[in-house]
Amino acid sequence: MANIINISGLHTANFINGRSGNFRAIVKVKAGFHTTVENEYWKDVMSVFNGFKKGALQTIEFKPEGSNNWLTVFAMKGKNVILIDEEILKNVKVGDINSAFLNTNLYNQDQYKAVNAKTWACNAYVMN
Repeated sequence: MANIINISGLHTANFINGRSGNFRAIVKVKAGFHTTVENEYWKDVMSVFNGFKKGALQTIEFKPEGSNNWLTVFAMKGKNVILIDEEILKNVKVGDINSAFLNTNLYNQDQYKAVNAKTWACNAYVMN
């Protein structure tokens, strides 16, 4: 089990916790409004997290198998991530953040130093 190192002070949740289920995303389209996207091929939260262009992804919701409730596992407010699930933090790479979330509070050079990240392929919130 990977220990999360979060010196950025991001608010975390632990809703996914290795469970399977369905995902949906709230994204901002070029026209400026938000829409919901569901895709049956998303097998894990990282495929949703990395599946959109810079600035589009606003929220990821997760519905565990056997439940009818959608749980927010990632949420943005303006340019700040206000909630992120531990499953994302365990798997997110420096390159994921640098390519799509460079102008948010996920991007933090001190955070990268704290986990000994040297390249874009390194983990951003788990010790390398």
